[in-house]
Amino acid sequence: MTQHLDHLSLHLFILVCEEGTIARASERAFIAPSAVSKRLSDIEARFATPLLKRSKRGVEPTPAGLALLRHARSLTRAMERLDSELSEYAEGARGHVRIWANVSSIMEFLPEELSDFMLKHPGVQIDIEERISPDVVRGVTEGSADLGICRRSMAVGNLEFLPYRLDHLAVVVGAGHSLADRSSVAFEETLDFEHLGMSAFATINTFMREDAQKHGRELRFRSYVSSFDAAFRLIQFGLGVAVIPLEAVQRYTQLFDLRIIPLTDAWARGEFVICVRDREALSLSARRLLDHLLSRSPPRPSTTDPIHRG
Repeated sequence: MTQHLDHLSLHLFILVCEEGTIARASERAFIAPSAVSKRLSDIEARFATPLLKRSKRGVEPTPAGLALLRHARSLTRAMERLDSELSEYAEGARGHVRIWANVSSIMEFLPEELSDFMLKHPGVQIDIEERISPDVVRGVTEGSADLGICRRSMAVGNLEFLPYRLDHLAVVVGAGHSLADRSSVAFEETLDFEHLGMSAFATINTFMREDAQKHGRELRFRSYVSSFDAAFRLIQFGLGVAVIPLEAVQRYTQLFDLRIIPLTDAWARGEFVICVRDREALSLSARRLLDHLLSRSPPRPSTTDPIHRG
């Protein structure tokens, strides 16, 4: 076995396994399919065993290929950490952190916290991608993201999940609504009114439907909206109510003359976690950002006051 594996060959092997076809992998890598095929053949010759099963539908790793994929990802992440951390110690170098976060965290608090961090660390580049919580976990597991922010209900697998933030659902109504003077309300009481569905909070819509069914009631959506501005304008003119995390709506109450009424239901409280593969193996910039985010986390509730919504 005189042939040596190189970083590019391992990277191409990972792409082929992720994409399922050599053609799509070559597009991602901007390399000709024939060159990708040659690299794969060289790897198989190196180990004298098939690593990919080829069919008309594409390719998938053999058991030996899965073993190589696991180690290739580990080696690739190690090389990325080495490059990143050493570059951070070089004069004039810029750190780089990749974050995948769910839409709720981006709407409620994350931009402000990232802005504060970047003011203190102007040399650090932060790339943030909006993903649904299951994809956040997958991205961190596979090394596509250094840090992930998702719902606690998605905290499965071999990652580290660090308690981070809480949020609380509330019903948002206009100033003239019959519920406007209430200090709190059970979700069942809101079923007398037409709701506005927020497409960004699909998980919340699921909880609302389940609660309505539990009480033998119907949840009526007047319409679905894709932005806060659209929802708040409709609520302002009495065209529906909406259930939204109060942390995401508080800054808009005066602008749209809204009233926020916290829900008393157990499922109306939720928790975010930060997920990482290995806290100690993070680059210097990623560790600094993680410490910054955790330092901004408010005090946790007591163990006798559990969080119910994931």
